[in-house]
Amino acid sequence: MVLVGGDSGQGLLDDVQILDFNKLTWSTTKVAPKAFFTPSSLPSKVPPCKGHSLVSWGKKILLIGGKSNPTCERVSVWAFDIETECWSCVEAKGDIPVARSGHSVTRSGSVLILFGGEDVKGRKLNDLHMFDLKSFMWLPLHYTGTGPSARSNHVAALYDDKTLIIFGGAAKSRILNDLYSLDFETMVWSRLKTRGFHPSPRAGCCGVLCGTKWYITGGGSRKKRYAETLVFDVLKVEWSVSATASSSSVTTNKGFSLVLIQHKEKSFLVAFGGSKKEPSNQVEVFMIEQSKQSMCLRSAPEKCSLPVDNCSKIVSPSCPIDSIAKQNLKSALEQNGSSRKSLSESSMDQNPASGNISLRKQFHHEECSLQMKMQKELEEDRNREWNDNSLQSNAPAQKTKPVDSMLEMAATKGIMNADHDSPFSFDYENIRDYQKQANLNASLEDDAIPLQEIDEKTGSSTGPANVCELYEAKLAATLRKNSSLEGQLSAALASREAMEKYLSTVIKSRQEMEKKLADSMKEIDLLKEKLASAELAQEEANSLSNIVHSDNVRLEHDVAFLKAVLDDTQKELHSTRGVLAGERARAFQLQVEVFHLKQRLQSLENRAPTPRKPFNV
Repeated sequence: MVLVGGDSGQGLLDDVQILDFNKLTWSTTKVAPKAFFTPSSLPSKVPPCKGHSLVSWGKKILLIGGKSNPTCERVSVWAFDIETECWSCVEAKGDIPVARSGHSVTRSGSVLILFGGEDVKGRKLNDLHMFDLKSFMWLPLHYTGTGPSARSNHVAALYDDKTLIIFGGAAKSRILNDLYSLDFETMVWSRLKTRGFHPSPRAGCCGVLCGTKWYITGGGSRKKRYAETLVFDVLKVEWSVSATASSSSVTTNKGFSLVLIQHKEKSFLVAFGGSKKEPSNQVEVFMIEQSKQSMCLRSAPEKCSLPVDNCSKIVSPSCPIDSIAKQNLKSALEQNGSSRKSLSESSMDQNPASGNISLRKQFHHEECSLQMKMQKELEEDRNREWNDNSLQSNAPAQKTKPVDSMLEMAATKGIMNADHDSPFSFDYENIRDYQKQANLNASLEDDAIPLQEIDEKTGSSTGPANVCELYEAKLAATLRKNSSLEGQLSAALASREAMEKYLSTVIKSRQEMEKKLADSMKEIDLLKEKLASAELAQEEANSLSNIVHSDNVRLEHDVAFLKAVLDDTQKELHSTRGVLAGERARAFQLQVEVFHLKQRLQSLENRAPTPRKPFNV
C-alpha cells in the first residue's frame, strides 16, 4: 500500500510511505526526481498536497490534482515508479482542467476519468474530463441527460469499464446521498432508483469496487460521522449494510484512505489515517467473505427411486425381455402341471433391476397364499379322515392308510418344494402318480374296499379323488391368474417399447443440443474475435480522435494568431486611410491656394503696362 502526502495537522506533506503486507512493516522512500522524464519547464519535485487522487497504473502510481502549496492553475499529473522510487511530472497537452481538490479519478485501461471537485476559489465543479496515458492528452467529455450537480469529496467507481457511478458528496450548501451513472457507450447520465437500505447523506466517504459489490464506508456531515459500511450491488441496484464499526474506528475519521488488497487469495479493505481531534496513523483491516456460487448441470439418476407399484410401469432398457420368455409363457399356459414353474423361470430369471420385478413379487405372493390354503385343506382332510377312521373298524382304517402314506411320501419326496430364489411350486403329475400307487396298494391289501368312500351322513366323497378335484379347481384359478399376469406382462412390454422410443428421441435431442452448443461456442469465439477487433478499432479511433483534437487545438491557436494579425492589419489600414484622407484634404487645399494665386497673378498682369512672361506653377 502506497501512501503519498496528506495533512499532518502542522502542514502539508510530500513524503511517500509504503506498507508491506508480507512483513507488516512501513518503509519511507528517498524520492529523487527523474531528470530525463521531467522537462526543464516543469517542476522537478512533488509539492506538498492534500485532497489529491492516487491511481495505480502498472508499476507506477499516478498522482492527479489536489490542493498544493504553492497553488497551481491547472491540474498536474505526477508518476511515481515503485521500482526506481522516482517521481516524474507528466507533460500534459490538450484542454487541461483547472486545478482542484476533492475530485474523483477512475481508470479504464489507459484512460483516466476525472469528475467534479473544488477549485482554488472554493467553487464546486461537475465537469467531466478524460486523460489519455499514451498521448498525455486531456480531453473534455460531452454528454447528454441530467448529470450530477456540482460537488466535491464524493466517491466514484467504474464498473466493467463501461459505467461510471457517482455517489454522495458535498454541494455548495448541503450534503448529498444521490446516485448517478454514466453509460460510456451512449454518454447519457441517469439517476438510479435503488432498493433496500436507504443511505443517509454523507461526504468524505471512501469506496472500493470488488467484483459487482461497491463497498462504501465512513463519511458524514459537519455534525455527525457514520460508522457503517454500505454495500451497493451494481447488478441488483440494491443497498445493504455489511458491518458497523465502533466509534473509535479509523473509518469514523475525516480524510482517511481506503484501498482494496488481494493477499493470498483473500480480499481485504485496508483503512488508514484521517483525523478526529488529532491526526491518526492507525491501520484497520476489514476482510471480505467471498461466497462462491457455482452452477453445474446435474445428470439424471441412473437408478429409479420410485415405489414398487410405480416401477411396474417402467422397463429398464438395459435388460430387455426377449422372445424366449414369451415362448416360455405360452408353453406354460398350455401345460397344466408346469405352467407356474415356467412362468416363474421366464419372468424371474431376469435382472431384478428391470420392470418385471413387480410381476415376480405378485406371482410369489399368490403362490405362497395358494400353497398355504392347500396345506390347510390337506390338514383338514387328514383330520377328518382320522376322525372317521377312529369311529370305524380296523378294516376301513387300513383302507384309508394309502391316502396318508401318499401324503407322507409327497411331503418327504418334495412334491411341495420351496426355493429361496423362486416362489413355491407344485408338481401335479407326481401327485397323480402317488394317488395311483396308493390306490394300487390299497387294492392289493383289501380288494373289497375301494379307495373312494362316500360319507353316509353327508353324502360327499372323502377319498383322494376329491382332493384331486380340489387341486384341479385351484389349478384353473391359477391359470386364470396367469392369463391376467400375461396381460400385465404384455402391457409392461408395450411400456418398455414406448420408453425405448422416448429414449431414442431424447438421445436425438441431446445430439441436436450438443450440435447447437458447438455452433454457439463457435459463434462465441467469432464474437470474441470481433470484440477484440472492435477494441483495437476503438483504440485506433481514440488515438485518431486525440490526434484530431491536437490538430484542432493547434489550428485554433493558428486561427487565433491570424485573427490577431488581421486585427492589427485592419487597424493599420484604418490609420492609413485616415492619413490618406488628410493628405487628400491637404492637396485640395493646395489646389485652392494655387487657384487663388493664379487669379492674383492675372490681376497683376492686367494692371502692369508691359506684359510679362507667364509664371508656371
